[in-house]
Amino acid sequence: MASAEAKVQELVTMIERGELRLPEMQRQYVWKSTRVRDLLDSLYRGYPSGAILVWETDEAVPLQQFAVAQQQTPYQSVRLLLDGQQRLTSLSAVIRGEPVQARGRKRPIDLLFNLEHPDTLTTVTEVDEEADDDDDISAEDPDASEDELLQRFNQMTFVVATKKLEQLPQWVKVSEVFKSDSDAPFLKAAAITSFDDPKYLKYSQRLAKLRGIRNYSYRMDILERSLSYDEVTEIFVRVNSLGAKLRSSDLALAQITAKWRHSLETFQTFQTDCAKLGFDLELGIHLKNLIVFATGQSRFKTVGSLSLQDLQDAWEESKEGMHFAMNFLKSNVGIDSPALLASPFMIIALAYFGHTRGYNISAKEEKLLRYWALLANAKGRFSRGSSETILDQDLSSIRKQDGSVQDLIDRLRQQVGRLDITAEELEGRNQRSALFKTMFLAFRDAGAKDWRSNLAISLDHSGSQHRLQFHHLFPKAQLRGHYTPREADDISNLAFIGGKTNRAISDKLPVDYLPPMIKQHPEAFEAQAIPVNNDLLAIPSYKAFLVERRKLIVAKINNFIGSINDDQSN
Repeated sequence: MASAEAKVQELVTMIERGELRLPEMQRQYVWKSTRVRDLLDSLYRGYPSGAILVWETDEAVPLQQFAVAQQQTPYQSVRLLLDGQQRLTSLSAVIRGEPVQARGRKRPIDLLFNLEHPDTLTTVTEVDEEADDDDDISAEDPDASEDELLQRFNQMTFVVATKKLEQLPQWVKVSEVFKSDSDAPFLKAAAITSFDDPKYLKYSQRLAKLRGIRNYSYRMDILERSLSYDEVTEIFVRVNSLGAKLRSSDLALAQITAKWRHSLETFQTFQTDCAKLGFDLELGIHLKNLIVFATGQSRFKTVGSLSLQDLQDAWEESKEGMHFAMNFLKSNVGIDSPALLASPFMIIALAYFGHTRGYNISAKEEKLLRYWALLANAKGRFSRGSSETILDQDLSSIRKQDGSVQDLIDRLRQQVGRLDITAEELEGRNQRSALFKTMFLAFRDAGAKDWRSNLAISLDHSGSQHRLQFHHLFPKAQLRGHYTPREADDISNLAFIGGKTNRAISDKLPVDYLPPMIKQHPEAFEAQAIPVNNDLLAIPSYKAFLVERRKLIVAKINNFIGSINDDQSN
């Protein structure tokens, strides 16, 4: 294996010209803007940033597109990027000012550079592997005041762009700096009008240092041409296994595409078809469903033992199962979006159930399956321990020759105890809870509507005025100083209304805005289990309000989920 040094600008140019390509085995671009921000900060400081692994080959290897635009190359011989895709795609997008194709949409990576950043590192990066939002620091502490947030931003060198920060003279757009070698527009915007200004030299040096990221050198390890695609796939899997850089589904994809050439396009086409039907799922879920249909269990460790024919046969069967699961969720359960699922593993269990029954399900089984799906979703069945272990338990119950939906219900009872929802389960829960999703389902089923427009609540309303938002009945601004942020975000303080209604209410006290609305639309508040007793709407009565609303909410949820018989729900 040979090694060479390559500057960031050289690597970006190779991507742009199509000289550096992505093999089919690679996963899609998944980095969020905050990850790109941290990468830029590391390169700006000259910190180590890993190596790049490529394979030079003349072989006609199945390829996929980078998340940024590339030119067509006329050459058969190319360099394939095996390790470093996320970093180089991010750098290419920022330096070229190109949008990236991620999660089904194109978007720019907008970062801002702080000309007044501290000379020394003042922040410590906290890595949250479970985080799943693309917002900046404001998302981490929604209760911080604007001044507090600005103070924290001012201690950072790079941030994800916000409209307010863009207006401040000390913040400049990173991509704009890379596009121009002149400091003049940035200095002028920062009100630097003279060479004698003490900030002139500091800002100029910092802009030069930012542009210097283009000259950051990566070590590029190059695999020999003599290696076969299968052997390179094995190297890819081993390299990316070592730091848990890739999820197991990404590694499985590499092994599958090595056996089944050009299968990535097949998988992605079906993924797109499902998204059009309302179920936009990660590719890893479709791959796990494939493995379940091929092996009867969910772990990817068995993928290496499957033949090409095994994979192709299981894929056809898994697609039919996925269609059954989506149809059952939408038409029988009332779940029309994966956003309402506590875990997408629910889809896999339902798909496999339909498959093992030959899609011949009695009316009694349908009723029991709906009950299990709703209750397992509300209780967070696949989030209480190892998700794969729990899924495999359910698959085992489904696979048994004499298995029934009752076996699934019994497993759920062993896990959670009571099969009804209690008021105590709502206490201390927030909008990330599985119960919040079920609360929405129950309210929608009860006919909940916006309090002004009378539009039925829905996840897919168009227009910012009508798009669904969750509203704090007692505004957080009014509760601050009296109750903790956790108490303010309690699930029982949340309701579902349109954006325009939410903005009209703003931070008004519930004792002021609720009574007139309740008088005008009493049924809308009954549908969302909101107490109408004026004595509960004052700030000192907040906790009493929560206690009363919890009782009303669980009554709605339990009525929506239903029960099999009287002794089943106790």
